[in-house]
Amino acid sequence: MIAFIDEHRDQFGVEAICRTLRATECGFITSRGYRAAKTRPRSSRTLRDEILVEELRRIHAENYSVYGVRKMHHAMARAGWEIGRDQVARLMKLAGVEGVRRGRKPITTRPTGELDARPDLVERRFTAEGPHQLWVADITYVRTISGFCYVAFITDVYSRRIVGWAVSGSLHTAGLPLLALEHALVSTGASRGRQGLVHHSDRGSQYVSLAYSDALITAGVTASVGTVGDSYDNALAETVNGLYKAELIQSKRIWESVEAVELATMGWAHWWNTARLHETLGYRTPAEVEAAYTHDQDSAPVAS
Repeated sequence: MIAFIDEHRDQFGVEAICRTLRATECGFITSRGYRAAKTRPRSSRTLRDEILVEELRRIHAENYSVYGVRKMHHAMARAGWEIGRDQVARLMKLAGVEGVRRGRKPITTRPTGELDARPDLVERRFTAEGPHQLWVADITYVRTISGFCYVAFITDVYSRRIVGWAVSGSLHTAGLPLLALEHALVSTGASRGRQGLVHHSDRGSQYVSLAYSDALITAGVTASVGTVGDSYDNALAETVNGLYKAELIQSKRIWESVEAVELATMGWAHWWNTARLHETLGYRTPAEVEAAYTHDQDSAPVAS
């Protein structure tokens, strides 16, 4: 009620508003009561809420404005604030912010009519004992003013790190998935050969192509493909695509160009790897998970 009077006092005057409110069923406040409320010192809770709301808005905006209550609770704790989850939910309502919701998953890879003898080495078990043991790959699309562009991601199953990505105006193998694969191999040092690394994808024609298969063989990477042909065969890669669309692409109604998508994707992938809190990683980042794994390996006693 105080906020309502504040909003309209210049137009109608405090006394007139209070008389009108008194005649309604929603209750009333006298002009004297209004002025007393305005001069009363604010409570310590109100003052703390104001500080926390501004901090919450800042952290939410720094993380692409996608965090819901759970991630915001962990993000506030990491920023040094002792605050309960229910309080975070209350303050998010005060701040007018909320988490993003994923929509439907797009289908982009085209099945090939050729026979594919590659095995399914994953069988829907998207787990690994360390980094660079299992990668998953998939393609999604983005609508731009000039049409569609396509985005390929390769994600490490253990750390959830996006190890390779590429954006292109076409689905041609040489211009999209191969660029993402080359990025992944270079960024992880796997271009020099990494024993035991498995690359899993669906049976889309881009991944079945001779050029892509040759690149995997040259790098010493074992190919794996889903056998059934639905989204569950490559569920983790589909999840990355869905989060990419929800957290970045859907923030704009339409994108201006392929170049704009590429620049934004670069920033989002860096945030995903180094700052985004992943629930499946215990609210850690992929970079923290890989660093912890390396530390544990370096600290492990050497067998005699």
